[in-house]
Amino acid sequence: MRIVVVNGTHEADFIVKKFKKERHQLLVINSDKKFGEYISSSNKIPVLFGDPTKAYTLEDANIQGADVLIALSENDIDNYVACITAKKLFDVKRVVSVVRNPKRVDLFRALGIDSVISSTYLLGESIKNESIIEDFIKTISIENEKIVITEIKVEPDFNLVNKKIKDASLPPHLIISCIYREPKAIIPNGETIIEAHDKLVIVSTLEDTDSMIEFIQKRVVPHEE
Repeated sequence: MRIVVVNGTHEADFIVKKFKKERHQLLVINSDKKFGEYISSSNKIPVLFGDPTKAYTLEDANIQGADVLIALSENDIDNYVACITAKKLFDVKRVVSVVRNPKRVDLFRALGIDSVISSTYLLGESIKNESIIEDFIKTISIENEKIVITEIKVEPDFNLVNKKIKDASLPPHLIISCIYREPKAIIPNGETIIEAHDKLVIVSTLEDTDSMIEFIQKRVVPHEE
């Protein structure tokens, strides 16, 4: 893959080292000449000194048709401009932007950035999920968050316990792709019975994730004496 890394300091150095080890073709641009020289000497690769928000800098770096551009500047707007310029003028297939302000995550996505990363945003989402959904273990988003893979632990009082998948009335937007039942993983079919303490690996669309979790976590209503 041809990967363009623009700006950033130690995180840029880390990414360059990682991708170089995996033998990707790297194009590195940095507006900080001193740190650019450090990345160059540390990784034994050329680094172009220049402003990646300028089209002529990206042209000089020959990024045309690159697979990925990763923007790591401390300035969110600089990252946005570099990404959009790379995508619109140089046909870079995928652009990734770090943002310092978590409020800009959704905005940047709406404006055409393929992947937007904010450590503050991710931390906030993690805390929210852990506090609201106790049994929500983890999620993985793929295809730019159109598909979500969720892992949920089945508690003993869940309505699904001891039911066959075919009898569980699963909504159409919910697919149980795997069940981890210690010590083995099970690829389920309609006859598979869901047991307490199973970990369900579920595939859903992003918009259906909340309703999917709500369905899985329905609990048995106790009978009144």
